[in-house]
Amino acid sequence: MYVNDPIADMLTRVRNANMIYSESVDIPTSKMKLAIARILKEEGYIKNFKTITDPKKPYASIRIFLAYGAERERVIQGLRRISKPGRRIYVGKDKLPLVMGGLGLVVVSTSQGLKTGAEASKLGLGGEVLCYVW
Repeated sequence: MYVNDPIADMLTRVRNANMIYSESVDIPTSKMKLAIARILKEEGYIKNFKTITDPKKPYASIRIFLAYGAERERVIQGLRRISKPGRRIYVGKDKLPLVMGGLGLVVVSTSQGLKTGAEASKLGLGGEVLCYVW
């Protein structure tokens, strides 16, 4: 199955699994998706992730283990794709956006790889705003 926007597909799969309190969700793998999963884990939005190879499938998958609070409250309240294939959104180092007044997370594709908004700001980097997580 070909998807025009694989990052939006990943975010939608995570959003849908989160809505039904699923323990994990499988996503076709790519370097960009692995980098996004790494950032989500480092920031505490997901428990863990691992790459899975199934001999029956032609491609590897990323299995993302979702995190929930003690009372089954969702850690991920929302995911939003910002830069899309039809409309790319780039920002300079001075214009990095804040999500939920700084409580959320911005994932930015910089010249040094994927970074959170805070990391990009520290390093003085701008780039393409991929998504918001809160």
